[in-house]
Amino acid sequence: MNISINNSKEILDGEEKPKKVVASELRQDLVSGDWVVIATGRAKRPQDFTAIQRALDEKGVDGCLFEDPVATGQEKDVLIYHKADGDWTLRVFPNKYPAFSPGKSSKASSEGPYNAMSGVGYHEIVVTRDHFRQMALMDVMEVAEVIDAYQDRYLELMNKKNVNYIAIFHNHGKEVGASIPHPHSQIMAIPVVAPYIQLELDGANRYHKSNKHCAFCVMSEFESEHGQRVVFENDDFIAYCPFASRVAFEVHVMPKKHSPYFERITDEQKVKLAEVFSKALGAIYSALNDPPYNFYIHSAPCDGKDYSHFHWHIEILPHTSIWAGFELDTGIEISSIQPEVAAEYLRNNLNH
Repeated sequence: MNISINNSKEILDGEEKPKKVVASELRQDLVSGDWVVIATGRAKRPQDFTAIQRALDEKGVDGCLFEDPVATGQEKDVLIYHKADGDWTLRVFPNKYPAFSPGKSSKASSEGPYNAMSGVGYHEIVVTRDHFRQMALMDVMEVAEVIDAYQDRYLELMNKKNVNYIAIFHNHGKEVGASIPHPHSQIMAIPVVAPYIQLELDGANRYHKSNKHCAFCVMSEFESEHGQRVVFENDDFIAYCPFASRVAFEVHVMPKKHSPYFERITDEQKVKLAEVFSKALGAIYSALNDPPYNFYIHSAPCDGKDYSHFHWHIEILPHTSIWAGFELDTGIEISSIQPEVAAEYLRNNLNH
């Protein structure tokens, strides 16, 4: 079948000229080398992001599996903290439906040109006591206790056989993967180094070889000195919106002093970190009307290699957009607000 298109093209004169559009800006991440688009041409006001609504908890305490983990048949605790009255404040137990399970060794296999290995490892759940008190609403010492639990389990798991990397992450909201609304984090100890971590490790190594400095130290010093992207800081830690933010209101938290390994944090540093981290989460909660978000800790792998060029940090990513064709095709993410504007808005919501 032949299709012939004979439509004529008409060029019109005297039409109203299109309005001038402000050019977007491509920004490159100092460590990974990834590009992001700061789409100033379709920039939103900070207030526009409050329209993003997180799905509400319909079941409440009565239908919660984590309100009383023993009664609902969760796995036996590997760590539990109690108050003076005997009630628990935090507990850690293995996931009933783990992505990685303990085993003697991780076995490699292949199928034609493809490689695989058994998913040997550990998958644990870190649960805080109050069903309705998310981390953004906790006080500094409550957050410090969560950080202490992260460290405790990290130190225990890092010496297990076949564990080369430990992922610590937190999903807040059904939209970003929290199938159970009760506040909880997850810890996965796995036999391989995560690809995104490897990208950061390689980028940090390249920068260090070329500049004789840690890329993360350079960023934290620059942000602290200039201040426009800083959300909150104290003597030991800083929270700021990255220059090349992948999503609107992305925040990174990191120690000011060079440190590759999260697990080496001291008790005093836990409190200092908790202050900055809770301020950042609280600002996001207030500024964006309790949005869904993920955060995760990026620390050097525990595979016995030297990662002195790396610098551990926490990345907080509010769920403010959805990947579409351009992002899926190119891997270049688009943010519709400048990080400088986002940081200012978060600073204005620090104490709300």
